[in-house]
Amino acid sequence: MINKLWAIFIIGGVIFTIITGNYGSLNNIIFNSASDGFNLVLDLIPVLVLWSGIMKIAEKSGLLEVIAKLFKPILSRLFPSIKNNNKALGYITSNIAANALGLGSAATPFGLKAMEEMQKDNIKKDTATEAMITFLILNTSGVTIIPTTVIGLRLMAGSINPEEIIITGLIATIISSTAGLLLDYVIRRKNK
Repeated sequence: MINKLWAIFIIGGVIFTIITGNYGSLNNIIFNSASDGFNLVLDLIPVLVLWSGIMKIAEKSGLLEVIAKLFKPILSRLFPSIKNNNKALGYITSNIAANALGLGSAATPFGLKAMEEMQKDNIKKDTATEAMITFLILNTSGVTIIPTTVIGLRLMAGSINPEEIIITGLIATIISSTAGLLLDYVIRRKNK
């Protein structure tokens, strides 16, 4: 579906450019956007590699299991259907920790592994469990304490004070996460 939307946007933009007669600007935009996108990826790779490596070391060393045990009281309330010794809790913790540091791309592998572990316990393989839905809500709401990627992007764009986004980001994440979890709770209670 999203591919169709992007195709519609691109085709619509090209048609609008042709109608308005801005052929030269279309070529400039295409080439400049490709160059800007490539440079952005090159700038973000070191940050993502660093944090992905740190998270991998934490996973292999058993640190994630220790962190999962520390967060067990909170996670057991958020995910009551997950068994306490399930590896999914460790992956959920890792995902939330990476997202809290603003490293969404580094969090993705842990999120996928958490979903795989939860799917193993899923009786209806074609339907998401309550725990999967709650986890998806947490990921969508973006539990972010320090938006590292955004700070990095602002720094690369020449911002004088790139970290000023922290307070507003924290307020936004508290509101979105609380609203999402409350809505999840209400809907879950309504369906039972």
